[in-house]
Amino acid sequence: MTKTEMTYAEAVRDGMRQAMLADESVFLMGEDVGVYGGAFGVTGDLVHEIGADRVRDTTISELGIVGAGVGAALTGMRPIVEIQFSDFTAQAMDQIANQAAKIHFMLGGEVSVPMVIRAPGGSGTGAAAQHSQSLEAWFTHIPGLKVVMPATADDAKGLLLSAIDDPNPVVVLEHKLLYKTSGEVRTGADVRTPIGKAEVRRSGNDLTIVATGVMVSRALEAAEQLEAQGIDATVVDPRTLKPLDTDTILAEVTRTGRVLLVQEAVKTLGFMSEVSALIAEGEAFVHLKAPVRRLCGLDVPIPYAPQLERAAVPQIEDIVREASSLVKEW
Repeated sequence: MTKTEMTYAEAVRDGMRQAMLADESVFLMGEDVGVYGGAFGVTGDLVHEIGADRVRDTTISELGIVGAGVGAALTGMRPIVEIQFSDFTAQAMDQIANQAAKIHFMLGGEVSVPMVIRAPGGSGTGAAAQHSQSLEAWFTHIPGLKVVMPATADDAKGLLLSAIDDPNPVVVLEHKLLYKTSGEVRTGADVRTPIGKAEVRRSGNDLTIVATGVMVSRALEAAEQLEAQGIDATVVDPRTLKPLDTDTILAEVTRTGRVLLVQEAVKTLGFMSEVSALIAEGEAFVHLKAPVRRLCGLDVPIPYAPQLERAAVPQIEDIVREASSLVKEW
């Protein structure tokens, strides 16, 4: 297997290109995904490579876009639906939660909805409250949906290809700040990242940091700074939020005895609340040397002002501070 250096955005594009070239039932639809190349330039020149019939610009109606995707999936196609900002899924939640997620079960398994919804999310671009949210908890709460959150360029491609293969609807949450980051990306026919399998990005003995999305790279940078303090941190990237790889997370928490759960989304009823509950309800709980600690975004709409936007979500120094106090105080 060969690898090549790509940005996260290029890796997503390469995954879509590979899938569409391999299977004529795969197509992309969304606002400005054609000639414009996507709101964040992710789709690039795919419309010229693949053709306008399979890289389809849509009207400005998230409800209509997702609804058309559900219908196409039911007839044997494999649509990739791009939502310009994940915030706009609010316009389409009936189709996502009440149609895509439930039709397979309501019709006794006779039909499937092999649809992918790609949705850029997160703060850091100065896009303010209606364009900067982290809504993963919405989707993980809905039975019938799978939810992935790639943190690296390689997983952006690998998880997307696995999502396209899946017979069930999969929500792919891409962080906008990651689009320009780079990494080695696998090339070739079989480069899938398995859905439902976490990755231990760094192994240490003093505590486990579980982080999602852009917080994975921040946690890794924080771990390097913690090492200078004599603190050896493990960093676990769930990669798939649903179905969650509980075995890997619980094994690492059991091994280190301390855990810091880091997410960009607001703290109240966030995804890491579920991870905290899983730890508390299982055998890992008896191995804890300290209480489970969560480091999350503030319970406020994301501000427009850069300094306030930065203060609203965890930064590297926040992870260092919380991890250090967790180890030193317990």
